Amino acid sequence: MGFLRQAVRAATGPLSGLATPEKWVEDWFRGGSANSAGIRVDQETALTYAPLFAGVRVISEDLAALPLHLYERLVPRGKTRARSHSLYRLLHDQPNPMMSSVQLRETLQGHALTWGNGVAQLVTHQRTGAIEEIWPLRPDRLRICVRRTGAGAFERVYQYRDEVNGINATLMADEVLHIGGLGFDGVRGYDVVQHAANAIGLGLATEHFGAKFFSNGSAPGGALSHPGNLSPEARKRMATDWENIHSGIDRAHRVAILEEGVSWQQVGIPNDSAQFLETRKMQVTEIARWLRIPPHKIADLERSTFSNIEQQQLDYVASALNIWLVRWEQAILTQLLLPEERERYYAEHLVDSLLRGDTLARFQAYAIGRQWGWLSANDIRDRENENPVEGGDDYLVPMNMIPAGRARTREDRAAHLRARLLAGRGGAMRASLTEQYGPKIQAADARVAALEAEKVGALITEHLDPQRGRARSISGFLAALGTLYAADGPIAEAWTAAWLPLFTAFAGDVATDAAAEVGHEDELDLSVWAHAYTLAHIAYQTASSLGQLSKITQSNDTAEDIVAGVLERLQKIQAERPEKNARWETSQLPNAAAREAWKSAGVTQVQWVARGSKHCPYCTKLDGTVREIDLPFVAKGDEVDGDEENEKLVAKRDTFHPPVHPGCNCRLMPV
Repeated sequence: MGFLRQAVRAATGPLSGLATPEKWVEDWFRGGSANSAGIRVDQETALTYAPLFAGVRVISEDLAALPLHLYERLVPRGKTRARSHSLYRLLHDQPNPMMSSVQLRETLQGHALTWGNGVAQLVTHQRTGAIEEIWPLRPDRLRICVRRTGAGAFERVYQYRDEVNGINATLMADEVLHIGGLGFDGVRGYDVVQHAANAIGLGLATEHFGAKFFSNGSAPGGALSHPGNLSPEARKRMATDWENIHSGIDRAHRVAILEEGVSWQQVGIPNDSAQFLETRKMQVTEIARWLRIPPHKIADLERSTFSNIEQQQLDYVASALNIWLVRWEQAILTQLLLPEERERYYAEHLVDSLLRGDTLARFQAYAIGRQWGWLSANDIRDRENENPVEGGDDYLVPMNMIPAGRARTREDRAAHLRARLLAGRGGAMRASLTEQYGPKIQAADARVAALEAEKVGALITEHLDPQRGRARSISGFLAALGTLYAADGPIAEAWTAAWLPLFTAFAGDVATDAAAEVGHEDELDLSVWAHAYTLAHIAYQTASSLGQLSKITQSNDTAEDIVAGVLERLQKIQAERPEKNARWETSQLPNAAAREAWKSAGVTQVQWVARGSKHCPYCTKLDGTVREIDLPFVAKGDEVDGDEENEKLVAKRDTFHPPVHPGCNCRLMPV
């Protein structure tokens, strides 16, 4: 049992006193940590500064929230989770009886970010030497030293002093887990709070100034001027009366009555001249710079937009967070694993949850991985936290993929020629399927729209109707909307029940026709693709409805206006959305499903064919364009030229097939 665990269980009194004063007591007698702002800054006071606390919290909690697994390398390649190893439970689940893995890791990471070092004691089995528990050590009672052991030989030593609990121990390097940040000697990390004392002190000083500004009636200091001479008692009485009348935010803007020729003269610099707010904003950016995180991670969204926030998140993971993940993984490898185990075992964080894109982008990536053979259906289901399915471990490979340098066989050339001859069918069957499935899609959408109106109406009655005998709650209404339109909520379930079987059948019929169009005789199964396609479109529909209703709720001041606006929008959804979605899906799904079928059949190029678009400048520009089947016709952010009456069309996503805009009736054809 380790000394720290004994101390935790035995301690009954305060952890500080005259024998072992806290750091703030030492700083008090020494005058505090000096900085140009004149504010005492140490590891405790620094965390009262919101930007620094937010930055430390972001990195510590993000790192601790990532699953940390111990892996065993397989021969000749691959890996498996080493659940039988004693370290797996300590790292992934519970390192000691009082803490979870998350609590230990965020504690040590917080120490490393502020003190420069996060150190934990390793409690080992007395007989086997296996690590049984991991306990964090308080950095304010720890000293990291380097001791010479011989000519050119050194070792790390950790001295821990806690006189209150009777702890005076020296730990060797193999008895601790040490996570250190950037340092000057490769042993100890820099004390970030000490180095950033000026920046933190300036931030605390502006906060203190702002608080004093409001406590003094939100007005700068000034002087009362009297034409004559006042006795000390008169001056004291005048100052006291003035403070009693005007000091404090609640007494601001009171009328002052000045007697006997007394006048008020303002002194000091107004807040706007001192650029008070600009200074506070700058200090937020300054703290983000010290911690190497993008400002939006600590709620500074001034330079963040919908178009760059995703890239900022990726940059945060790749830069600020990644180096700490590497430090943890290498510390575990070199400090917790025996030398003979390091070739076989290693630790690694799963960062997929921080790199996940939106639903549509994620499923498009899965589709590419599935089609090109490096992901199986069960691989995808595992990443989506779903159970495996029978037969889902098979990997697919496009039929036209052959080793480089291999010539086409006679059968290959004949099939290719037959595909080109049959391409003249022009997708007539697809047009017939569009007419067949369009009314069904519209009817399914209408049922979901009616359910939305019913469910949202019930939420209005529950949260915004004063006749219910309870207080109105706009925040409760917003929270209930979020639950209603959640990914696993009743609206998403209704969409899935309405669209999944319909879209699966639609895609299957399109695939049959598309395969025949290029002379492909084998049966094609697009059920997995149809499932991904359906979920992506359901996610878009639920997010759209939630966004519209939330915006109406947040932009109105009264419950009556909110109810009127929400009901009006629900009526509009019921009246317009089913027909609109039917038009869009009967244009997009046939082209998308045909493209998937052709890829499986070995088609390598497709052509954009405009239909009924004589007056559409965008479709006219794309008409006849040929692309490799895996390349977009229009990439995200690209512009499609219009004409004199139409501006350029900027693509919001990669467009691999029609439609390129609402109302587009273009068609994809194999080449």
